[in-house]
Amino acid sequence: MKKKSLVIVESPTKAKTIGKILGESFSVISSMGHIIDLPKKKLGIDMENNFEPEYVALEGRKKVLAELKKGAKGKEAVYIATDPDREGEAIGWQIKERILKKSNILRVTFHEITPSAVNEAFKHPREFDKNMVEAQVGRRILDRLMGYFLSPLLWKKIARGLSAGRVQSVALRLIIERERDIQKFASREYWEIEAELAKENSKFLAKLDKIGSAKAEVRNKEEADKLSADIKTKQFVVADIKKSEKKRYAEAPFITSTLQQEAFNKLRFNANKTMSVAQTLYEGIDIGQDNPVGLITYMRTDSPRVAPEAITEVRDYIARGFGKEYLPEAPHQYKVKKLAQEAHEAIRPTFVSRHPESLKTFLTPDQIKLYELIYNRFVASQMMPAVYALTQAVIEAGNYKFNASGSTLTFSGFMAAYNKEDEEDAQNEQDKKKKNIIPVLTKGEILELLNVLPSQHFTKPPARYSDSSLIKALEEEGIGRPSTYAPIIYTLILRDYARRIKGYLNPTELGFKVCDLLVEYFPKIIDVKFTAAMEEELDQIEEGTISRLKVLQDFYAPFKSSLVFAQANIKKEIITTDQVCDKCGKPMIVKWGRRGKFLSCSDFPTCKNSKSITSGVKCPQEGCGGELIERRSVRGFFYGCSNFPKCTFTSRSLPEDKE
Repeated sequence: MKKKSLVIVESPTKAKTIGKILGESFSVISSMGHIIDLPKKKLGIDMENNFEPEYVALEGRKKVLAELKKGAKGKEAVYIATDPDREGEAIGWQIKERILKKSNILRVTFHEITPSAVNEAFKHPREFDKNMVEAQVGRRILDRLMGYFLSPLLWKKIARGLSAGRVQSVALRLIIERERDIQKFASREYWEIEAELAKENSKFLAKLDKIGSAKAEVRNKEEADKLSADIKTKQFVVADIKKSEKKRYAEAPFITSTLQQEAFNKLRFNANKTMSVAQTLYEGIDIGQDNPVGLITYMRTDSPRVAPEAITEVRDYIARGFGKEYLPEAPHQYKVKKLAQEAHEAIRPTFVSRHPESLKTFLTPDQIKLYELIYNRFVASQMMPAVYALTQAVIEAGNYKFNASGSTLTFSGFMAAYNKEDEEDAQNEQDKKKKNIIPVLTKGEILELLNVLPSQHFTKPPARYSDSSLIKALEEEGIGRPSTYAPIIYTLILRDYARRIKGYLNPTELGFKVCDLLVEYFPKIIDVKFTAAMEEELDQIEEGTISRLKVLQDFYAPFKSSLVFAQANIKKEIITTDQVCDKCGKPMIVKWGRRGKFLSCSDFPTCKNSKSITSGVKCPQEGCGGELIERRSVRGFFYGCSNFPKCTFTSRSLPEDKE
């Protein structure tokens, strides 16, 4: 018997999960992602006809298209259940318009792949949202215009094979500007002086704050030693005591950006890995008896909204699992940022009853780590605040004023479920472990001085961006959207514009050159504020308050002006070295290729001699005698022996580098 309806989704895993839920009356097949896009070998945009795109079938997807057409034949209805965001809407629309062209095609969306959510969605199919499609098409055209016209300029100036992206280039600019801040940073020495004090059997520390009425500033060891010697002669008297209570409130459940940030901070997952693992949790995991089910809600979202039924479930869980004192009187509501897609939900477990412990036998180590992070953050978001008792004391020693402060956790609140550590806190773990417990003090009492502890410090430059801090910066600046953060970073690394070293993004020489060229010739186009404004306009297309044509015109006018100037003025950069070609004697010059930087004869193409640039570091393999050469692969850069294939030594860093 023919099945009555066809359902089209993007991935095979999602198809399997949904097929199990819908049962025998539905046939569920996968489109394998995008099947229609702009052509690869030409612009594919009609510049004379209001930037009209020319969409074509992707190479190698004809078999998929044929299966979709075949599957749609004779069906009472065709449901397109691609992801509930702009990209999913656009994928579905292109299938409808260019593949199936049937009148009985309906759009179905859901934010979690569970029986209740899927079955409810199929009871309420809708028409396609043309504004969402227009917004996604607008983004695709903008990115194609910039990439298509800028890439040849990079080829002309630096090397073939390079690319520039509208949002990617702004992210690179942030990384480069931070690196230059680090390079020009001048470290300054300063000293802190602490007094180790005692009352009866209790010891605690107080820090020098003021000398007289002026802020204490100790610049060098001589000053620190002189002050320490004088302080030791003084009597320490409690001048003032303040006691207070501080509440620490739970944070919202995850959205895409905060999940990527916290997965880096706590799990050291890069953004791409986070989204890849989250995708598997969303699309469905078999949790026994051939029962695949989505464990989390859709992972590309900028809204912290939570469905009422999920709120009810988690509040019941908190009351039973932690106690009623941990449950606020009313559910917490979190602020939705401007232009967030409020129809979306936060990233949360689909069922709070599925505790991470109960799923460990079904999930991989990475899946369980990320699921547990999402689960605990969601539960904590609906719990009471943590409460600290704070003690602050001012202690005088002659003309010196010391401050002592300490805190005691009196009620754990949400921290019973989830204790967030900021990236900065994690970097100062030893400082976090110091607990300064202040004993009960009374004003006017004299304390025993045990020791004076001067310590040397140096001001530190700003930290390089990590996946976490770059995503946070992009979000704060209004650049990119949930689906773009991970691809932005992935592309920067793939193009070797930046390298992830010890978790932080280090710009390469090539990254500097590309960024400097774009800033010189296209200052407005890769300006942070201009790019953020373009992102807002794309959101407004989705809202229906502005047309796609208006957004494209706003972008293209200044872009074309800069492009014409750049095309007329950019000249090939030639970096001559002191080495000569061993075949013709001409100078060797530096070039960039798919495998990285190399030396080429300046008389190319007459002389095609080229060679790798060695690091000057000998291969550590005993008896080898080769030198290590920087190489690139699809997995990033590495160092390999110049005697390859005779010697197969490889390393992600030079031997003298500290990991």
